[in-house]
Amino acid sequence: MTALSLLERYRAGDLRALARAVTLAEAGLEGARPLLRAARERAAAGHKAVVLGVTGSPGSGKSTLTDALIGALRARGQRVAVLAVDPSSPYSGGAILGDRIRMLRHHADAGVFVRSLASRGALGGLSGRSMQVLALMEGAGFDWVILETVGVGQSEVDVAAACDHTLLVLTPAGGDGVQAFKAGIMEVADVIAVNKSDLPGAERTVRELMAAQGLGAHDEHTWIAPIRRTIAARAEGTEQVIAAVEKHRAWLGEDGLLGRRERRAEFEVRSLVQERLLTRARQVSHDLYGRVARGELDADDAAEALLGRTDL
Repeated sequence: MTALSLLERYRAGDLRALARAVTLAEAGLEGARPLLRAARERAAAGHKAVVLGVTGSPGSGKSTLTDALIGALRARGQRVAVLAVDPSSPYSGGAILGDRIRMLRHHADAGVFVRSLASRGALGGLSGRSMQVLALMEGAGFDWVILETVGVGQSEVDVAAACDHTLLVLTPAGGDGVQAFKAGIMEVADVIAVNKSDLPGAERTVRELMAAQGLGAHDEHTWIAPIRRTIAARAEGTEQVIAAVEKHRAWLGEDGLLGRRERRAEFEVRSLVQERLLTRARQVSHDLYGRVARGELDADDAAEALLGRTDL
């Protein structure tokens, strides 16, 4: 397959061409650049997918809820792409990439595209490559693009910078409502789903979340994330979640969406810079780190050398 034919097929909406484009982007190969330009040109020309980030603590049912959202959106006739980002092991570099297992029922549906991606050690769990894959999915003409993260640490905040809307998934067990408030995650959530709401403690979690929202400083121009109860395993509450996302989109308006897209572009560029600096740090001679450890070199000087500002 030539680069030109791949570009033509991608523009025509060929899912196999999209899969190949994603592979090129994930690997950081030059062949991805014309495809990325085509994707951004399509977005600039007026096609705007709903880019939804889904995050929350492990075990909260994010993948199951994402699967239920796919079913509800497909019932409307809308096309859906999903990017599931799993963290890479700091030891082996590998990742489980198991989210697609929960979405296998959609594998024969041409209106659904699901891809798993390893974070490859990116700070916060999302990389510049993740952002490029998102751009390719959006440029392929999908109505909804869903980014699901593992939801540990900084990735819960990063997903808000990467998407138009952020869905925070919590469960009644484990005091998720209080923990979300402590961690500041409430500030990035545009919609909150209390999943597994058939479990004991669901009502208490909802009350805690509402109380936490009431503590924040806000006025009539502040968006307060609506709280929706879901039972993802039975696809209950998914329509209410979709409606809440659509309401937030209407509230943002064109100017608000443009601002979020500019924030996304900034996040992508910063992520690529971080990735290249980390690559350079891995390639540097270990003698540099040994000199720091032995007290022969200041850590600040070593960092300046990695940035190419000084010679050692």
